[in-house]
Amino acid sequence: MSDPKLSTSPHPTASNPLRGMALMAGCMLVLPGMDAIAKYMANVEGMSPGQITFYRFFFQLVCTLPVLVLLQGRQAFSARRPGLNLLRGALHGAASLMFFAAVKYMPLADVFAIYFVEPFILTALSALFLGDRVGWRRWLAILVGFGGAMIVIQPSYAIFGWTALLPVACAFLFALYMFLNRALGEADTPMTMQTMAGLGGTAFMGLALMAGSSFGSGDFEMSLPASGLGLALLLLLGSISGYIHLLVVRAFRMAPLSVLAPFQYFEIIAATVLGYALFGDFPTLSKWSGIAIIVGSGLFILWREQNHVRSVKSD
Repeated sequence: MSDPKLSTSPHPTASNPLRGMALMAGCMLVLPGMDAIAKYMANVEGMSPGQITFYRFFFQLVCTLPVLVLLQGRQAFSARRPGLNLLRGALHGAASLMFFAAVKYMPLADVFAIYFVEPFILTALSALFLGDRVGWRRWLAILVGFGGAMIVIQPSYAIFGWTALLPVACAFLFALYMFLNRALGEADTPMTMQTMAGLGGTAFMGLALMAGSSFGSGDFEMSLPASGLGLALLLLLGSISGYIHLLVVRAFRMAPLSVLAPFQYFEIIAATVLGYALFGDFPTLSKWSGIAIIVGSGLFILWREQNHVRSVKSD
């Protein structure tokens, strides 16, 4: 799950759209590796989704904190709005928990396809609570996009039950996370926001893990890695979540959102390849049609948004 809003920075680098596009494409092809690791740890190593999510944020801090402190020193912790930044981390932690729980039971490509209703939810939240102007065409695209998600969800729901709705819950929580990013604006640097989000996510998941395990939930069972390979994969999971998101930040500083946002759909391609290569999962024809509808609706909303921005600037 990528976070384009972290690209906002008061000190932008020189524009280099082609390099930004290449960097973004590479990041989107690597990021689903996180979820493949989570699925492997759950299904092969027997680790609960709650424990995997905790390690995801904990090892993200362990792997990236030295670099963040080296580059920014104490400023990495000096957030102007620490409470909201920690809340961002908690929302990201909750969203990741839903995603990792979903990939434990469902094919990677299905989870990613359903998750990509997030831009539709964010657009609706912005219209309802921030007063953003959303015309009837974009509202129609939102409805069509949700229809595409239903095409993917329907057969999954018949097999997995309520678990098939976990990616929708993840998308809603991540939309709230992105919505909060908009509220924070440029108060803090991307690296400070990354550090605080890591702290918030680790703290939230630590509390969630203890609460869930106390109720005897198998999806929150506490455990250590069962093998050296498991430990190595969790370290890799934390490294990918930390460093690849920082590279996404850099990509969005090289090229505008309108150029790079479509590359986020590369995650579905990578998830499909990994799901088939590692777990033998491949979307059916009906699911591919749903994926196409979701992607098409998302690209239409992006195109309408850019047209709106250009018309405002020209007034």
